[in-house]
Amino acid sequence: MKDIVEQFPEPRPAYTTISTLLKRMCDKDYIGFERLGRDKQYFPVLKKNDYFKTQVNGMIQHFFNDSKSQFASFFTKNADLSMEELRELQELLQEKMNQKKSK
Repeated sequence: MKDIVEQFPEPRPAYTTISTLLKRMCDKDYIGFERLGRDKQYFPVLKKNDYFKTQVNGMIQHFFNDSKSQFASFFTKNADLSMEELRELQELLQEKMNQKKSK
């Protein structure tokens, strides 16, 4: 706990605040811990990609009426994508379409 609190700039959060946050993250299976004597060593349980997928799907559900095409449309219209990025997106879409066709 001490190591985590020390990573924050001044004014640092209270130990109880960090403790509550860590407990909630453990309860949600985002992180786990191993006891080392009186201390706990925390480690990630949830993979970054899985967390990101959940967050993006929640955003699509709440802000885009659960429409992935509305999200994609918004993203492509409002992001300043380079030609290379647009080509990459086009390739990804074509790949996905080919996968769907072959099923």
